[in-house]
Amino acid sequence: MDTAFTRLVGVRHPVVQTGMGWVAGPRLVSAAAGAGALGILGSATMTLDQLREAIREVRARTDAPFGVNLRADAGDAGDRVRMLVEEGVRVASFALAPSADLIADLKAAGVVVIPSVGARRHAEKVASWGADAVIVQGGEGGGHTGEVATTVLLPQVVDAVDIPVVAAGGFRDGRGLVAALAYGAAGIAMGTRFLLTSDSTVPEAVKACYLAASVRDVTVTTAVDGLPHRMLRTPFVDSLERAGRVRALLRAVRGASAFRRLSGLTWPRMIRDGLALKHGKDLSWGQVLLAANTPMLLRAAMVQGRTDLGVMASGQVAGVIDDLPSCAELVERIMTEAEEVLGVLEGFRAVR
Repeated sequence: MDTAFTRLVGVRHPVVQTGMGWVAGPRLVSAAAGAGALGILGSATMTLDQLREAIREVRARTDAPFGVNLRADAGDAGDRVRMLVEEGVRVASFALAPSADLIADLKAAGVVVIPSVGARRHAEKVASWGADAVIVQGGEGGGHTGEVATTVLLPQVVDAVDIPVVAAGGFRDGRGLVAALAYGAAGIAMGTRFLLTSDSTVPEAVKACYLAASVRDVTVTTAVDGLPHRMLRTPFVDSLERAGRVRALLRAVRGASAFRRLSGLTWPRMIRDGLALKHGKDLSWGQVLLAANTPMLLRAAMVQGRTDLGVMASGQVAGVIDDLPSCAELVERIMTEAEEVLGVLEGFRAVR
């Protein structure tokens, strides 16, 4: 299927596997890329050395295009951008809008820049700065999310910018792809659906929790880091919501300290990242500490399998997913379904 997005990044299908921390590692990314989608490494939880190693492992597994997701507000964002250029990575995606200078540096090196946005004004801003495309996530999406549904947000953004728009939030199959195309998108991006594949390294016990979840078991809470965060509702999430402020902060300090040791970040670097996180947002230092603890809560589930002590970011779509195909099987299924749906729609055309 040929769209403005497939032409931009050189993939066979207009499907993106998003850069999920602790989840989107070399195995999943190379499998998604090999299936013809755009696989994106989640680098926020990697050190610089780990990221370089992951990039080289993906390249050793596949010659298909892939990307790397970066934190625009990270203190070492410039170092990571230079590494992407050195390693010849095709696409840089961002969970937060990168600066105009960062976009310019990447584009000058021939890297395709695709920020993720959750509002029309953010899409307009990054487009004016030279972004090549945007991923638009509606409120159904997992992780940090907004309040506007994809079906309302997507057409707003499509009408506002002249660059390819990729739709995220609530997608899992070929029907969703056709719906996104009908709204004017050039493709779809999926996180939870790719997490729930046989190529995902997430522990099987954690995948079982996702498969057992109903739509009502996917909730939005601010208890993890003070920002709206969509995830599976579990007894642990309930305990976070019941925890008093002092207990929450003590847990956050311990978690932030553990993440510092694991990531190799120094306290000054973490403080600088915290200042960047606070910039432009009405966050207390307590919330910043909670945000620093979030990677450890995600790691507990996604790496260690501790559903009792970790959180499981999730899109609402988890409630309607019931299998674990390979990435190749998933992408082939999506494209086959899309062609079938397009055929059905063509049948509605009046014969004259």
